[in-house]
Amino acid sequence: MRIIFMGTPEFSVPVLDALIAAGHDIAAVYTQPPRPAGRGKKDRPQAVHARAAALGLPVRHPVSLRNAEAQAEFAALDADIAVVVAYGLILPQAVLDAPRLGCLNIHASLLPRWRGAAPIHRAIMAGDTQTGVCIMQMEAGLDTGPVLLREAVDIAPDDTTGALHDRLSALGARLVVQALDRLPDLVPEPQPTDGVTYASKVEKSEARVDWHQPAAKVARQINGLSPFPGAWCDVAGERVKLLAAVVAGGDAAPGTVLSGFTIACADGAVTVTTAQREGKRAMPAAEVLRGLDLGDRLA
Repeated sequence: MRIIFMGTPEFSVPVLDALIAAGHDIAAVYTQPPRPAGRGKKDRPQAVHARAAALGLPVRHPVSLRNAEAQAEFAALDADIAVVVAYGLILPQAVLDAPRLGCLNIHASLLPRWRGAAPIHRAIMAGDTQTGVCIMQMEAGLDTGPVLLREAVDIAPDDTTGALHDRLSALGARLVVQALDRLPDLVPEPQPTDGVTYASKVEKSEARVDWHQPAAKVARQINGLSPFPGAWCDVAGERVKLLAAVVAGGDAAPGTVLSGFTIACADGAVTVTTAQREGKRAMPAAEVLRGLDLGDRLA
């Protein structure tokens, strides 16, 4: 098929590679514009932009698709279909209608649960034991379209958003290739009205750990916010990121350091297994503790 690919972050890159490997013709790649990054805050191409450029594909990064000129340029590509995954812009109806077979979206949840911006983070933080990928026929509503294919995956108690992200990205790449191969035979399944939840964007204000919360909730917060934005706690005035944790036994006042990096919570405790000091790389908690004294209690 002649495909317009629309995606931006690292999550989308394996999908682009899979479409090319399957022999599809990529008419153009749409992605978000370069953003300031690094210490010099120079504009840096997004992950999909960089991959598409390396493959010699035409790249477009309009700030908006709501103006007539952008919509005309999109339609002029004369695509069979658009494949959209974590693109970052709302597609107006004129864009949705332009490809002959419409637009397919790869969404990292089992719709209608976790529609919206941060489905992987929210699934882990909510304590879900299962998530997955849906291939959805796009319509004007936010992740409301009928589902063509879906596949579930289990969420392990120690899964981080980073680990689950990689598994779901690979799954999405495989499923969308299947969907395109089977498109004439797939029957769109309308989403049920029951069970709708919204995965709001993760805010940095959610990242500070409150040891007065139950241990299971603290562990889910740490794992769900890893690697970005990274849950954190204050250790003698230093902000230390906590990037992986498991629930542990223990009974003491919240914030009490029980042993190593095991910290008491409202009930039970959590053991932090990966952490990152300011200006340092992420490393196993045991290595972090060689140069960091937690004291007797964390605030």
